[in-house]
Amino acid sequence: MTTHPDSPSTPSTPSTDSERLEDCYPVLAALSAPARVRLLRAAQWMRVPSGAMLFDDLQSCEGFPFVIEGSVRVSKYAPSGRELPLYRVGPGETCIISSSCLLGHEDYNARGVTEADTLLMMLPKPVFDEMLGERPFREFIFHLFAERIADLMQLIEEVAFRKLDQRLATLLLGKGRLLHVTHQQLADELGSVREIVSRLLKNLADQGLVRLAREQVEILDPAGLRKLSAEGSSKP
Repeated sequence: MTTHPDSPSTPSTPSTDSERLEDCYPVLAALSAPARVRLLRAAQWMRVPSGAMLFDDLQSCEGFPFVIEGSVRVSKYAPSGRELPLYRVGPGETCIISSSCLLGHEDYNARGVTEADTLLMMLPKPVFDEMLGERPFREFIFHLFAERIADLMQLIEEVAFRKLDQRLATLLLGKGRLLHVTHQQLADELGSVREIVSRLLKNLADQGLVRLAREQVEILDPAGLRKLSAEGSSKP
């Protein structure tokens, strides 16, 4: 994983961050002493600003990221520029695409962008391969691999079988009563386009479910949104 040239990263301080690394990823404390020393010596620490592109489609995968703070949004992009968010990687979580690329010796097939200032530790590919010889590390990688697959299957089900208004209602309910967000940001999260999401939001406002303002959505009727999320709209 490398940062986009327009968004350079800055080194962090390993001596102050290694304990935080193990707090986020307790499995590292279960490694054999030589493996733990090897991992920490090879660790590449970096602080990456919000909005930095960590990796992109067809880019080679050079290491495995451990996120200590911040968040990385992993998405697929269509040639038209439309985005379909796949998942987010936060502290203590792993990037399934990074692990699959390393295990399969393949290039990236998605894009990763930081959503906030992010501290991460990059484990170089050769050391990642060595750590797979450690049973705790190997089980950790494959356990989280299985969890991410389950999340992606749920995403496929959402996109394939739920109407967009249901997905929008679910998304709004998960963000609190007052959302400071643009229609474009909501469209990006839903893998849709701004015009359609704006029309759906206006429908919700006309029904008294939400109130719209500039870059703001206020939920007025959570129960009504929950019903819409569960049942969908009766409108064609």
